[in-house]
Amino acid sequence: MLDALNRHLVQPLIAAKRRSRHLRHYRHLSQTQFDPPELVRARQLSMLQVQLRHAFATVPFYRRSWAAAGVHPDDVKSLDDLRHFPIVTKTDVRKHAAEMLSEAYRGKKLRTKTTSGSTGVPLVIQLDERGAQWKAGCVLRADEWSGWRLGQRVAKVWGNPEYRHFGLKGRLSNHFVDRAIYLDTIGLTDARIREFVAAVRRHRPGLVFGHAHSLYMLACVLNKSGITDIRPNGCISTAMPLHDYQRKAIEQALGVPVTNRYGCEEVSLIACQCERHKGLHVAAESVYVEVKGEGLTGPLLVTDLSNFAMPLIRYQIGDVATLSGTPCECGRGLPLLEKVEGRDADYVVTPSGSLISGISLTENFAVLIKGAAQVQLIQETLTHLRVRMVRDPIFDAESERQVRELVLKTFGPTMTYDLEYLDVIPQEPSGKYRFCVSKVSAEYLKGLSA
Repeated sequence: MLDALNRHLVQPLIAAKRRSRHLRHYRHLSQTQFDPPELVRARQLSMLQVQLRHAFATVPFYRRSWAAAGVHPDDVKSLDDLRHFPIVTKTDVRKHAAEMLSEAYRGKKLRTKTTSGSTGVPLVIQLDERGAQWKAGCVLRADEWSGWRLGQRVAKVWGNPEYRHFGLKGRLSNHFVDRAIYLDTIGLTDARIREFVAAVRRHRPGLVFGHAHSLYMLACVLNKSGITDIRPNGCISTAMPLHDYQRKAIEQALGVPVTNRYGCEEVSLIACQCERHKGLHVAAESVYVEVKGEGLTGPLLVTDLSNFAMPLIRYQIGDVATLSGTPCECGRGLPLLEKVEGRDADYVVTPSGSLISGISLTENFAVLIKGAAQVQLIQETLTHLRVRMVRDPIFDAESERQVRELVLKTFGPTMTYDLEYLDVIPQEPSGKYRFCVSKVSAEYLKGLSA
């Protein structure tokens, strides 16, 4: 009853009050998702051409870099023609953020996203309201592929819940509109996990949503405790790779297939599994994806088709992906990623015994240090961290003080640390970059499932 009321009355009323078209977009996208691949690609090409012309006309960074590369938006007659345009890196975004803001949107009210992703490189992205609403529609459509339906409650295993930043208004909106139950993955304790499990059993959410390693941690607790009555309609894992052993444990605990979703703060949703769970469908109406190089596997490049305030064109996100050459048997015409490799982070175990999600730390550590070009945390022992840092010229004594305060606030007074300065933070042998590496958490988490 409450689910239907929220879906058909509360959600539309709030959207109307906020003048948001995201529900209209969601309904439209739900209708067009089964269009044939050739029609999907034709729409992508049209959107890409519009974005390129806009970027060339209003974004100084692209005018300059494209002129230097000898390319022009008029050169793009097919999607494949985009490969002649320069690649944009995270370093480009950090150094030229002001120059990448569209002149057509200067002075306008925009959404600001501050992120360090999983690479520990702080970035500030500006997003226009129209693009944000379109992306929200894409996310809703993908969320329903899990089996969840708009209006149902959601249980989120996630760090630093956003609604808390908006005081009473945020709490009321979360309670009546979003209807989300949170397990904050910053400062996890046994007591907090027990409270969350009790709330989930009481409210019966339609969706359990969270980081892959956080869902796995929750699943270990449920399986060890013999709790088998949490049965949502769907489960969505995101923010990091979902390993087979994690999927198995989560599905055992929740009794529902895990839907793997892939995205980033810079462009929002990129791709998501459908009910067949074979590859991830690209949100083709919002982004165009390609891989660097000649084959089907390589560093992933993303072009944002819906954010006109700060366009990201051929943005190298930092992950490796494999494109699928076959359509999905579900019948959707949206292109497929066969798999994505990248973005992994460990939990940190604090000296007091609480857990902190490495993925959550990326949004609550690196972006707060002045002059930090890149950060990596390595937990050597229960009471000692190595903070590896690539510095900008503005990094100074104040920055070192910020590191000291963040370690104290985040990990407690008995956590010690060394600050190590590097010219570059190396990748893993696999080519992946891990923001947070713990030499302690594996043994700790193993105990949860024993």
